Amino acid sequence: MSKQQITAAASGNIKIGKDLQVNRLGYGTMQLTGPGVWGDPADPEEALRVLQRSVELGVTFIDTADSYGPFVSERLIKQALHPYNEDLVIATKAGLTRPGPDEWLPVGRPEYIRQQVELSLRHLGLERIDLMQLHRIDPKVPIEEQLGELALLKEEGKIRHIGLSEVTVDQLRAAEKITPIASVQNLYNLVKRDSEPVLEYAEAKGIAFIPWFPLATGALAREGSPLDEMAVRLNAKPGQLALAWLLKRSPVMLPIPGTSTVSHLEENIAAAGITLSDEDFNTLSQLK
Repeated sequence: MSKQQITAAASGNIKIGKDLQVNRLGYGTMQLTGPGVWGDPADPEEALRVLQRSVELGVTFIDTADSYGPFVSERLIKQALHPYNEDLVIATKAGLTRPGPDEWLPVGRPEYIRQQVELSLRHLGLERIDLMQLHRIDPKVPIEEQLGELALLKEEGKIRHIGLSEVTVDQLRAAEKITPIASVQNLYNLVKRDSEPVLEYAEAKGIAFIPWFPLATGALAREGSPLDEMAVRLNAKPGQLALAWLLKRSPVMLPIPGTSTVSHLEENIAAAGITLSDEDFNTLSQLK
């Protein structure tokens, strides 16, 4: 199969909240902004092309957040893709405020969360957000108030499913006592696996696990390393193997590699066509 023929559909699919089926290789939009995830991209036209090409390549799950820009990535998504394909799921987040570039502060007050959901609906051009994720749990606000407001918005038909980001197993369990949780988005990749317990819990409960920063390979990809040697042998890039490893690691895994160029997007999607042998998977698993 040539790289041009490989689409995200080759990654298989997963159901979010037991009813939203998406291809397991998605696209994350954080890099479609300016430096420090602040302001407009250097090349807005390329940003639009990346979004359009992602859908052409079979991506049916796009992840964004109100804080990317802020609102820059949401507006780009609407500009590039609205009216949306029926099978496209756009997930966004609320709960982090942006005082400036590279600054992120959690605010989980119910009135703030409601305002941000309303703004995301407007910026994305949606009547309902399929997956609204609490970007961070605000330690200054009771979790019952933060998730309770999202649950109210769900009852009102403005949210279809609720997800969490950067949580522990205990926090996930506490959240489930308040409202059903359809997804969890934690930092997880080939070189950083601190969220292994959360992944195992999510798999046991059928909760989609969205690993952010999925392409990290770091020193593992240095020339002559086992990862580099495997990439040469399989005619692949180290980052593609990192994505293939994630897809094989768990059936609830939903990687969202981000990029600001069409060429890198195509390279990432081509990872869906890589099937690791058990031996290669085990070799990569031991590289930590």
